[in-house]
Amino acid sequence: MATKRSNIHVMIDQQKIAHRIKQLGEQITRDYNGEPLIVLGVLKGAFVFMADLIRTIDLPLTCEFVGVSSYSGTQSTGNVRITHDLTVDIQDKHVLLVEDIIDSGRTIDYLVDVLKASRPKSLKICTFLDKPEAHDMRHKVDYNGFVVSKEFVVGYGLDLDGLYRGLPYLGQIRD
Repeated sequence: MATKRSNIHVMIDQQKIAHRIKQLGEQITRDYNGEPLIVLGVLKGAFVFMADLIRTIDLPLTCEFVGVSSYSGTQSTGNVRITHDLTVDIQDKHVLLVEDIIDSGRTIDYLVDVLKASRPKSLKICTFLDKPEAHDMRHKVDYNGFVVSKEFVVGYGLDLDGLYRGLPYLGQIRD
């Protein structure tokens, strides 16, 4: 099934995304002050953001991934489940958890609780998009790309039933 780009309203263009990611990378570089870092991306949505982000971080870093699922179509089910677990030990290491979007925050709360059990040296959260209006979470976001409202968005790694991830911008589907 092909995707039609003509029915997508561009909310944040490529240039704004690139500029903000550069700012985030510079801040993360300063905050970790030369310390090695494990950048842990949440699959599948965060991989595009994470790929661009790590190229702006001037630190020794490794990349890892964890997979979770809580969505069906455009709605969260409220139930978080692990689909791909960590393959490395994070004990006594700095970990940056990278998410594509924080909606209710239940996924982040779940992941942070699971990861803290492995006793990392530090654990911070970086998200491309944040929807604070929808938050029902216990943990704070340390690095935030953009704040968006409650509407459903696609592009730049975010999908609708697997489609639209490859768009180089963030958009909203219009009928």
